[in-house]
Amino acid sequence: MVDLTGARWRASSYSNPDGGNCVEVADGYPGIVPVRDSKAPARTPLVYSAAAWTVFVNGLKRRVR
Repeated sequence: MVDLTGARWRASSYSNPDGGNCVEVADGYPGIVPVRDSKAPARTPLVYSAAAWTVFVNGLKRRVR
């Protein structure tokens, strides 16, 4: 388990600034990407490998185009 107590969370620049439905990620964790639900920040975040996150994001980019 990774200690995320000092994590600095950020939402996508595409997210609704009114706090709509989005995920937040924490930067600065080499090799992993912590992800949480912006509507439930107290819940345990999911942690993905950086490689898996890259595949996921690239898949989204291809789908949106």
